[in-house]
Amino acid sequence: MTSLRSDPVSSGNDAGERSVGGARSVALRTEALTKEFRGFRAVDSVALEVRQGDVHALVGPNGAGKTTLFNLLTGFLHPSSGTITVFGRDVTGHEPQQIARRGVARSFQITSLFENLTAREHVELALQGLTSQGFRFWRSVKLLGRQRGRVDELLGQVGLGALADKRAGSLAYGQKRALEIALVLALDPQILLLDEPTAGMGIEDIDRTIELVRRIAVGRTVIFVDHNMHVVGSLANRVTVLQQGRILSEGTYQEVRNDPQVISAYLGDADHA
Repeated sequence: MTSLRSDPVSSGNDAGERSVGGARSVALRTEALTKEFRGFRAVDSVALEVRQGDVHALVGPNGAGKTTLFNLLTGFLHPSSGTITVFGRDVTGHEPQQIARRGVARSFQITSLFENLTAREHVELALQGLTSQGFRFWRSVKLLGRQRGRVDELLGQVGLGALADKRAGSLAYGQKRALEIALVLALDPQILLLDEPTAGMGIEDIDRTIELVRRIAVGRTVIFVDHNMHVVGSLANRVTVLQQGRILSEGTYQEVRNDPQVISAYLGDADHA
């Protein structure tokens, strides 16, 4: 993770200009959320509140519980105790597909694409999976024709319009991550969770991904995990810092980066440096 003292290149982002104290509904809330693995508490009594329209970052050192929390929010793990609500509806213990029907979708840290399928074919399959056809690999010309406009729209949103007919295996790493985001957007989520969207990227790809997330955040609630504080500072208007499964600090990027507890957790106590 980069230093908490490193300022993002651009801090005047749209997400940061949205009012934190406005009268907006709560998109996602957890209360006393806990996950134990054989006596080890990976997530410990987490009370998280994400307002509708926020871009909310979850940060923390390795082992802080970020990925476990993500898996709880999306149904890939069931909590040991506590509750999760999405737009006021209790989804505690629901399966991933049930939570997805509530408007929640996520990307994963590790890319998982069909190397021999084109970008267009990936998005076609994602859209087809939402229909009665399911994930059938035989598709009528009529069905594909109906989807074409939406496919082009989604690929254009993530900057892959000109690469629609390139195979995924020939795409650059940053383009593969963009394609995965297009697949998530095919679900038309109200709440979008991004797990390490810039992991493994060079500086140019990181900056492109920041701009991409800004675009797709319009009209949505975004929750993301990232170790790069340039990314966090550029995108998030709310930051939650986790340490050993608990919330250590929460606030704006500037509030969190100046919190003595956070500085000590990341950089160590200055008196003992």
